[in-house]
Amino acid sequence: MLELRRADIPDLLIIATRWFADDRGAFSETYQQQRFNQAGITVAFMQDNQACSKSAGTLRGLHFQRPPAAQSKLVRVVRGAVYDVAVDLRPGSPSYGRWAGIELSAANRLQFFVPAGFAHGYLTLEDDSEVLYKVDAPYAPEAEAGLHWNDPAVGIAWPLADGAPLIAPRDQALPPLSELAPVEAWRFGSRP
Repeated sequence: MLELRRADIPDLLIIATRWFADDRGAFSETYQQQRFNQAGITVAFMQDNQACSKSAGTLRGLHFQRPPAAQSKLVRVVRGAVYDVAVDLRPGSPSYGRWAGIELSAANRLQFFVPAGFAHGYLTLEDDSEVLYKVDAPYAPEAEAGLHWNDPAVGIAWPLADGAPLIAPRDQALPPLSELAPVEAWRFGSRP
């Protein structure tokens, strides 16, 4: 059983799955293709990725891949906690350039569905946080791109405790939204 909520941008979905607990622990089907398809998430996931960040305050992103290697993602946290963010990059979208964020944690067990057409990133809120996410296209270095994490035109309210995050030099050098070439294949309202 899935419980779906829409984030501040309707195409972003927050997913809760049912957990069964007893004195041994707990169990959940975190992904079952037929149930996700019935809920309207019909992408065909083909790869799982896992990332571990040692320190709270580590920022990864904001990343995306351009077509034809664009990726939809289903993100969850298996240890620790993160503030997960997606930015709408679809030309013509009423929410173009806007962001939505949610806390994902091992404790709340929520998942975040981020469709292709969004930049994605997260800030760790606890040491030793582990993120597990499914994608519907393999990593393609020639298609990778990104958006600067702190672009004032986007204005993400990252919950930073002590100033600047720990961030890779490559991510620090990503361009602002104003310098990104639009991805016409993501035009809002068009069909592939």
